[in-house]
Amino acid sequence: MRAWLALGLVLPIFAAAQTPTPEGGADDGARWGEVQQQLPEFPKPEDYLPLQVSATTSFAFFVDAKSISVGKDGVVRYSLIARSGEGVLNVSFEGIRCSSRQFRVYAYGRPDNTWSEMRNSQWQQIPPDARNAQRAVLFGDFFCQVRGIIGTPDDLVRALRRGQRVPSGL
Repeated sequence: MRAWLALGLVLPIFAAAQTPTPEGGADDGARWGEVQQQLPEFPKPEDYLPLQVSATTSFAFFVDAKSISVGKDGVVRYSLIARSGEGVLNVSFEGIRCSSRQFRVYAYGRPDNTWSEMRNSQWQQIPPDARNAQRAVLFGDFFCQVRGIIGTPDDLVRALRRGQRVPSGL
């Protein structure tokens, strides 16, 4: 009887250890913690790096070179600019977690070139389809590889400047 009682107490603990954390990564005994981030300076057109997403999209995408950072928490943070065919800009400050294929929007740009912080921003999966294709391209082709982030902020800027994508399977 005691063995069954002990097993009944141990199994839920074992199951909890195998359950993904709310952030999307496996809990390996040390909980992931996000580092508090500062909003960057608002992007300037001279710092836009073009991002080729898809020939079928009507938007042109850019990443602000000066905003790219790699946090101690394993998050690549950057400002993303989406320009419609009519010239309307949508600006956001975002993060990508390579370890869990997730993104988070921290703030949106206002027309007066200031930031409006998100109040209830949550980490979301980056879908492998056309939804959020710009994030899937940043994740899979420029920022992340199998072993994590591909390099320093300078490495990421150089890759975007060259339009050089990370070879698959790294």
